[in-house]
Amino acid sequence: MNACSSALLTDLYQLTMLQGYFAERMEETAVFEFFVRRLPAERNFLLAAGLEQVLDFLEHFHFTPAELEWLESTERFRRDFVEYLRDLRFTGDVHAMPEGTVFFDNEPILRVTAPLPQAQIVETRIINLLHFQTVIASKAVRSVLAAPGKTLVDFGLRRAHGAEAGLLAARACYLAGFTATSDVLAGQLFDIPLSGTMAHSFVQACDSEEEAFVRFARANRDNVVLLLDTYNTEAAAAKVVQLAPKLRSEGILIQGVRLDSGDLAEHARQVRRILDDGGLQKVHIFASGSIDELKLQKFFRAGVPIDGFGIGSRLDTSSDAPYLDCAYKIQEYAGRPRRKRSEGKATWPGRKQVFRLYGDDGRLGFDKLALEDEKTPGTPLIVPVMRNGKRLAPPTPLIELRRRVAEEVARLPADLQGLEPAKAYSAHVSPALRELAEKLDHAPS
Repeated sequence: MNACSSALLTDLYQLTMLQGYFAERMEETAVFEFFVRRLPAERNFLLAAGLEQVLDFLEHFHFTPAELEWLESTERFRRDFVEYLRDLRFTGDVHAMPEGTVFFDNEPILRVTAPLPQAQIVETRIINLLHFQTVIASKAVRSVLAAPGKTLVDFGLRRAHGAEAGLLAARACYLAGFTATSDVLAGQLFDIPLSGTMAHSFVQACDSEEEAFVRFARANRDNVVLLLDTYNTEAAAAKVVQLAPKLRSEGILIQGVRLDSGDLAEHARQVRRILDDGGLQKVHIFASGSIDELKLQKFFRAGVPIDGFGIGSRLDTSSDAPYLDCAYKIQEYAGRPRRKRSEGKATWPGRKQVFRLYGDDGRLGFDKLALEDEKTPGTPLIVPVMRNGKRLAPPTPLIELRRRVAEEVARLPADLQGLEPAKAYSAHVSPALRELAEKLDHAPS
């Protein structure tokens, strides 16, 4: 069994609340929305990601007999409640921003409408899936913006916080515009192009660097990218020049070389000169090693001759902004709008829509947060994606999501596309929504 698909992959309080709903027959329709309260200081915008995994989770949600047996054995739950869980499925509706949509603080990117127990029990996993991929996609797109036209490869699997994180990070990076991943399983599951080179261990396992290069090239004739910095980077580049004619005579072309340590910019300049002087102008230089979007921007602006980058640890952990202040909150129950009024965590009540308006130049002008049924100018961003527990369309291919991201980002104002913090951008709140919030604030609690 895949533990990540288990209905038990939730917080205990979801089940204790569910037992309360069951005991009190609280099964009227509820509306929950997922949103980010505040963007990290390091982000000018976020990219919605993870919806596909959420819909798959909801479609297949159920408790297995073994899970129910274990729940009963904990003696925390009534037997009749455990029996109730046996037939529990998600039969609700879902509205969401399509994956790859740019969004900002307090804008719901997903709305669940379902009987209260159903909408409640899926909270933890929905947050888990949407939060992680949104974090990574929003980090990855910054590298795409920092180094336009460069090859960008996700190298983060070995440093990711677990296997599922590594897989979903590869997906989020590709959605955001990366070229490929080193994660082989992600290639199979998500049809992402694969890219990889060699490790220092291969070089060290051979008696000489030249022998390592020849053996690797003969074994990987269509993917000859040689790692140069095991011993001396520039000396290794000279060896590549010497070996190129011999390999060419065997029908093997060297596609690239990789740098992984030291002053990458200076090594790249020296290696480029050595390769060019040796007639290997078409051999690409690929670099890795503690790279993030800020380093990419520095390299790009300085014209450093590096053609592609492998980006790992700082990307798959989103090291500068590893989490979002996000929430999945009830906004309506039994036909009545609900509003949380906690200090610093108040919510906008009711079913909402985000309307996007563009300026005369085609770039984003502003968003408007309004009640779902309001008539207001702009393009509605939240669309139906699931009805009665069944998705309304097959999964969108990642290649299409990549195109959506590119189009979305291109329509952002220039300051929001930059890596430097821009003036905070927040949706305008409609007068009707403000009026509803004030009405609830003055209602008895």
